[in-house]
Amino acid sequence: MDALAFIRQLPEKSQEIIDGKIKTLKDDPYPGKRGDKELLNSGKGKKVYRLHIGHSYTVFYRISKDKKMVYITDVMTIEQAHKKYGLL
Repeated sequence: MDALAFIRQLPEKSQEIIDGKIKTLKDDPYPGKRGDKELLNSGKGKKVYRLHIGHSYTVFYRISKDKKMVYITDVMTIEQAHKKYGLL
């Protein structure tokens, strides 16, 4: 299931929370003082970041400095994300 399809099947309140957090990446996509963003080691030369949204959801994303874009690659539950961490 792609990220958008995953979000659309969630309750409206969860959709709003996720949307709001994703929008914050526009201004500040890099990890910093807050612990909700982290750079993950992809092992393939591509930097993959994750954004925790509360205790329920995780967003995986990449940053293109050249294009000044943030690309959302996955949105999933924390449980699904823990399984994915081993694959990165």
